[in-house]
Amino acid sequence: MVKRSLQASHQGIQSAKLALIDKFGTQQKLADALSVTRQPVNKFFNRKPVDSSLFVEICKKLGLEWQEIQENPQSQVKQASEQESDIDALVQEIREQVKPSIKEKCGTMRVLDMPQPIELTGEQGIYTNVNILEKITGRRRLDIPELLQNFDPDDFERFSLNRVKEKRVPGIEAVQQHQKLMVLGKPGAGKTTFLKYLAMQCIEGQYLTNQVPLFITLKDFAETPKQPDVLEYIAQQLSICGVQDASLRADQLLRQGRVLLLLDGLDEVREKDTKRVLREIRDISDQFHTNQFVITCRIAAKEYSFERFTEVEVADFDEKQIAIFAENWFRLSDLNEAKRFVYKLEQNKRIQELATSPLLLTLLCLVFAEKKDFPKRRSKLYQEGLRILLKKWDAKIFNERDHVYKNLSVQHKEKLLSQIALTTFEQQNYFFEQETVEVYITEFFSRLYHTDSDPEILLLDSEAVLKSIEAQHGMLVERANRIYSFSHLTFHEYFAAKKIVANSAYECLVQHLTEKSWQEVFLLAVGVMQKADNLVSLMKHKVDMIMALDKNLQDFLEWLSQKSSSFEAPYKPAAIRAFYFQITTNFEQHRLDNALGWDSEDTLEDTSLDWLLNDALTNSLAIADSLADAFCQGLNYIDIHDETIDKSSRKQAFINRDTAWCMIADMDDYLEDAICLAFASQSELSTSLQLLIDKLNDPILEWDTLFAELEGFGEWWRENGEDWSEQLRLLMIEHRNIGHYWCFNNEQEQLLQHYYNANKLLVDCLNSGCHISYEVRQEIEDTLLLPIRALKIN
Repeated sequence: MVKRSLQASHQGIQSAKLALIDKFGTQQKLADALSVTRQPVNKFFNRKPVDSSLFVEICKKLGLEWQEIQENPQSQVKQASEQESDIDALVQEIREQVKPSIKEKCGTMRVLDMPQPIELTGEQGIYTNVNILEKITGRRRLDIPELLQNFDPDDFERFSLNRVKEKRVPGIEAVQQHQKLMVLGKPGAGKTTFLKYLAMQCIEGQYLTNQVPLFITLKDFAETPKQPDVLEYIAQQLSICGVQDASLRADQLLRQGRVLLLLDGLDEVREKDTKRVLREIRDISDQFHTNQFVITCRIAAKEYSFERFTEVEVADFDEKQIAIFAENWFRLSDLNEAKRFVYKLEQNKRIQELATSPLLLTLLCLVFAEKKDFPKRRSKLYQEGLRILLKKWDAKIFNERDHVYKNLSVQHKEKLLSQIALTTFEQQNYFFEQETVEVYITEFFSRLYHTDSDPEILLLDSEAVLKSIEAQHGMLVERANRIYSFSHLTFHEYFAAKKIVANSAYECLVQHLTEKSWQEVFLLAVGVMQKADNLVSLMKHKVDMIMALDKNLQDFLEWLSQKSSSFEAPYKPAAIRAFYFQITTNFEQHRLDNALGWDSEDTLEDTSLDWLLNDALTNSLAIADSLADAFCQGLNYIDIHDETIDKSSRKQAFINRDTAWCMIADMDDYLEDAICLAFASQSELSTSLQLLIDKLNDPILEWDTLFAELEGFGEWWRENGEDWSEQLRLLMIEHRNIGHYWCFNNEQEQLLQHYYNANKLLVDCLNSGCHISYEVRQEIEDTLLLPIRALKIN
């Protein structure tokens, strides 16, 4: 409904003037009390039409009844009805005239290295709905322990560091709820795209169909010759679109509250134009406050606010939005490509982190579309992302106080961020106080310029630098009030790795070899090095020393070496050692043997029995795997059975008995597999295993029901299970040389775990696409998982 205007009668204005003198004295003080400019107050006292809601507010402030002050109510109601009809026709006419311009400005997007613009909306549109946080994350009153709640530095879910628990609201819903909205966001968060989407939705009749959308880039407005005010600038834009009497029409639309005014990029306005642009925005939003206003600005870019505007923040993309964006992106080429893209992201959580930023997600789509995969050497991808954020996406305009940071080269910016990253990462400070990071910035500039300037001046500059880093690149982000982190843990790790390589601090790095939180730093360090021989050699030495002083563990490695050397096979000896290490220690993690070149077609699940029987080595490995699985199931059964008979709940007993029965069946199946596999080459082992199966099955055949079988078998197993398992173990030792009791204590088990993980990390570094000489690579692969004695001999 159109909000009509009112004006005072001659007699009414006399009463108003007396009340003004009595209560406020001047029109300016009345305007201040109303939080508006003096202009609409002046119009009121000159008996000119004023927006009805403001007319009523003025009368209230003056202590007057607005009905007694207004001019001829009957005629105004009639006039308002006529105006409403006229303005509806005017709105539709102007909407049609500005439609081509809106589609030209807002209908497409093109960023980074896109070969051509992409449609924003429609059936082939790329736009993905954004979510809005109604509470600015950097203003939350949280401390670091609260941000790190339920966080384990050795085993954390990477998304959790960036996850915000505040409620998310669809962007369009936020605009509908708030008439004046300030949309804040990090660089590349999609603010301009969101504003373009609003303009397109409006002009295409999907939203606010009774308003005229006007999209204004504030930097262009500020730099327009002769510096027009906003109303004049709008008239100029309407005139370009072919609107006759553009100044009059602009005034009519704004007075009737029929404009959706979209003001983009407040942070990009030059410092010398800022005060004027702010004043213009305040004036037009106060004078024509019944219109819809949406402004975008980077977080931390400006230190001001508009009193009557609601501030919200663009949220990072979640996994659902990432999938939708990918589907939209690859729709024109191949929908299956979108599925592969999302699958590859899910397989690589570190790259998936970057996808939460629409800008970096666009980069990932461009890379994937070209290569059909992500680079094996992730550091290259991160370098490209940082090049975009630090250089290509760098704002052209800096505040005057940002001159210190503005004059830094990209290389020095990277050095500054690397210094902050390594210092905080070494302390496991994924979040850090503003004062702390300002000290790091001060130290960096002191060393850079060899200056002993006043510490207070340096600290002032360091705060400006910190805000510039946040506003211009989004590398550092305020997660709560005066608490910062890197925008992505991936970048934190990358910059830490860069600093280590720049300082050749490899000895310090390898001290963290067994720490899970440092694994990505190792991979990135070898990735950014021109030649990684020194680092991987140090890593190999550190790996070998993990268990060097424990005789029992060295004996285990000795057995591992002997066991693997008993085969002649086309596989790498280290891969065979890794296989037996796996089944002996029963570690549940990524298989090291696969990382060492055990091709996917060689895995047991993917091969037929005939093929297995024709390959002596794989057959032998399969037997070992089956025997080990059967033995472990046998040892686990007693615990399940005891748990079953101790349960008072019948329902739980059903569940546990079913589990126990499946365990017995699995144990039987594993042995059957081993018999089949051993039949061709080791008939003696096959016969012995069959006798063991018969012993296992004989007691079961004596009972009729499932419960009877389980109860009876449980009793049989309690009496005979230990002896049966020992017979199986002795067969494994005799025929396969596996099944030895190593009797590892807790400390040794932990050392084995560290040793295995460190070897896996070393192999991952070798396979990461980094530059390593053939000689060093070959030496490391040949000596993996060998005892110290064997290493000395080599």
